[in-house]
Amino acid sequence: MDQITQDIFELTIKKMKESGSFERNDYKELIEESIEYYQQNGRLTAEDNDEFIEDQLLDMWEQAQARLAK
Repeated sequence: MDQITQDIFELTIKKMKESGSFERNDYKELIEESIEYYQQNGRLTAEDNDEFIEDQLLDMWEQAQARLAK
């Protein structure tokens, strides 16, 4: 996993903990929100494959659950 994907994952986990949302649908929404945030701040550009990044992050749901259980 590249650094930007890891950064978005960490931001998504942080947002989930802050909101108390621990469902898969919430995870998906927060991934999309985090990707948009990174795009707005110039950390993701048109050259980045944000669909691939989103797919990678969705595949990390079990890791997210484990992190949220701590």
